[in-house]
Amino acid sequence: MRLCLTLLLVLAPCFVIGQTTLLRGNIYDEESGEPIPFCTVQIEGTTLATDTDVEGFFSLSNISGGNYFIKVTFIGYDTARVSVDIKENTINYQRIFLNPTVITLRTVNISGIKEKAENSTQVSSVTLTPTQITALPSVGGESDIAQYLPVLPGVVSTGEQGGQLYIRGGSAIQNKILLDGMTLYNPFHSIGLFSVFETEALRSVDVFTGGFGAQHGGRISAIVDIKTREGNKKKWSGMASASPFQAKMLVEGPLKTFSKDQGSLSILLTGKLGYLDKTSKSLYSYAVDTSFFSFVAQDTSLGGLEEDLGLPYSYGDFYGKLSFVGTAGSKFNLFGFSFSDQFDVLGLANLEWQNGGGGMNFTLIPGNSTTVINGTLSYTDYEINLNERGGGPRSSGITAYNALMRFTNYGKNKQLDYGFEFNGFNTDFNFTNATGSFFEQRDFTTEISAFLAYSQNLDRLILEPGIRLQYYASQATASIEPRLALKYKISEDLRFKMAGGIYSQNLISTFNDQDVVNLFVGFLSGPEETIFKAGTRTATDNRLQKAWHLIGGFEYDLSDAIQINVEGYYKDFTQLIQINRNKLQATDPDFVTETGDAYGLDISLNYSSPSGLYTYLAYSLAYANRFDGEQEYPPVFDRRHNLNWLAGYTFGADQEWEISGRWNLGSGFPFTQTQGFYQDIDFSDLGQTDVLTGNGNLEVLLSLLRNGGRLPYFHRLDISLKRQFFFSRDSRLEVTASVTNAYNRANVFYVDRVTNQKVEQLPILPSLRAAFYW
Repeated sequence: MRLCLTLLLVLAPCFVIGQTTLLRGNIYDEESGEPIPFCTVQIEGTTLATDTDVEGFFSLSNISGGNYFIKVTFIGYDTARVSVDIKENTINYQRIFLNPTVITLRTVNISGIKEKAENSTQVSSVTLTPTQITALPSVGGESDIAQYLPVLPGVVSTGEQGGQLYIRGGSAIQNKILLDGMTLYNPFHSIGLFSVFETEALRSVDVFTGGFGAQHGGRISAIVDIKTREGNKKKWSGMASASPFQAKMLVEGPLKTFSKDQGSLSILLTGKLGYLDKTSKSLYSYAVDTSFFSFVAQDTSLGGLEEDLGLPYSYGDFYGKLSFVGTAGSKFNLFGFSFSDQFDVLGLANLEWQNGGGGMNFTLIPGNSTTVINGTLSYTDYEINLNERGGGPRSSGITAYNALMRFTNYGKNKQLDYGFEFNGFNTDFNFTNATGSFFEQRDFTTEISAFLAYSQNLDRLILEPGIRLQYYASQATASIEPRLALKYKISEDLRFKMAGGIYSQNLISTFNDQDVVNLFVGFLSGPEETIFKAGTRTATDNRLQKAWHLIGGFEYDLSDAIQINVEGYYKDFTQLIQINRNKLQATDPDFVTETGDAYGLDISLNYSSPSGLYTYLAYSLAYANRFDGEQEYPPVFDRRHNLNWLAGYTFGADQEWEISGRWNLGSGFPFTQTQGFYQDIDFSDLGQTDVLTGNGNLEVLLSLLRNGGRLPYFHRLDISLKRQFFFSRDSRLEVTASVTNAYNRANVFYVDRVTNQKVEQLPILPSLRAAFYW
């Protein structure tokens, strides 16, 4: 590992782009000071042009000294034309402000995404903005990333209550969720419909469903990178909303006002409270299926309590951010959060988790260097507890520390990224399985990594090679992980692309791929004991979870308004590790291994027009398999076909009306079929047990073929109608009427094996939401 790190340090300077005449800067919204991503920056009279990144930053090199005009264009804003005097062999900085015009914002987003696709590989990568997320008809009228992610191709959710997200055949623990550069553990609430993230506070969401670059590591399936914005730099503003599901509030404003010749200090505060456990008793009592809660609580004594139970979910999320932005584009952020969740079924089962922490990140743009420096330092503490009647308590905690330094060097049509990352985490886990065997782990481990990623735009070919070095201290193991992505532009409208790489991770979840639903999500580090290859007594070569990815596809622009993306993928999970839930004796291993793979085809189509019409269509054909040493089987999230259709239309004299709909069709999830029943006779006290005429407990005999059956197809239509009432330029009232499961489809969640009773997912749920913005 030391040799690899030394080699990386030696090679990185070899790629560094030398000193040259350079123009860089930031593009901001004139009204709010918010950076504008993906807009085009062009030096008139030359062929030099580029697009801003998600932070509104741009860099142009190899410019001759002299006076030029910079032209900045982006749909939804007036074109800016600014005179600059560029000095030879120096780094020149320019801050530019754009004035917004009246145009459909969704067109802006599609335009920006298209610009990004033409200038980067964009393999298995989707960038989302708050405007796209709010376009989705959502449960309770509350837009949330947890409801939007399953719309994307390759992303599957197993249910509305306690469902987890699975991305291209990887389980939930194999996805890394980042918030402002910090890893979050279990960011989705127990109800499965809402996350801890506030849509109104987001700047961007980058979803990497596979083949991600060397900048990311520590997970073997996918990355979801979420960035929040700074508070309003020009004026105090905010929003407050309420619905039958939750109430939330956002306040933001400048402590020091932003202007063209000085920096700013701003603050952003958000908070929400979920109270469905109270409102559902009167509004949605018909939606309560006590069989579901009986299943979760592992207790069958809930019959007849429908009127009093309600939907027993409550949660609270609070986030704050203090931001300083300098005059030359450098910035510094401090952030903190407190998230909590509770699921309480009448004392039969009580689950609670809390997640708190904070950190800082910064972007440093030195005036005399072509290198931009980014850093993150964070701390998070997650704890979950479950108490069940008739079962032992379960608890899990993880305290994590993270430090990241990233250096980006810009040149003409090329970019070099390199950096170092340190992760340390304490795990504290206690669990008793169904046979009474106790499992406990208290551990502290560290992960150290270094990465190097290079991007070169060679006119038609975009090439992005990289390498990541991961060292896992608890395993005393290093993992060398090459990555590669490329795109070849056949024409302006047709682009072929591919990506691949090797990935590893040490973190393990208590959540098992065989569970239909499990609200208890705990974490522990990988085993330090000897583990064996699936179905054998042969020791494994290492104690890490590993995979490699291969993705290929193409993008085609049918017109300026229509884009098609097609990707085929293969993921080989060469080693997966889980807790041994069948442990009977103390000598049995604590962990078992599996192997698996996932492959499929993802197709998506975007259409957006200035008239206000927007539609998105996504289809996935997917296969996921696991091998436990005895048989190959599909995990519970294996959905062969998944189709999502989203459409929206904005209309009215002031674009004050918006109607939208989403329809989802998915093939049934697999399950293990029932082979028969038997009586469990208690032979421990033969004096009290009548083995001839007595009745024992009825037990289920499962088929030896794991997950050999399939549930019926799932389909659901959600619709919403939104109306905005404008009181002034800065204040408005937004009222949203929505209907979830509009035609009241009875989608099966599972079937009780003994009673043959179907447990269904959410029925028709109408709701009304009001939000005031000022």
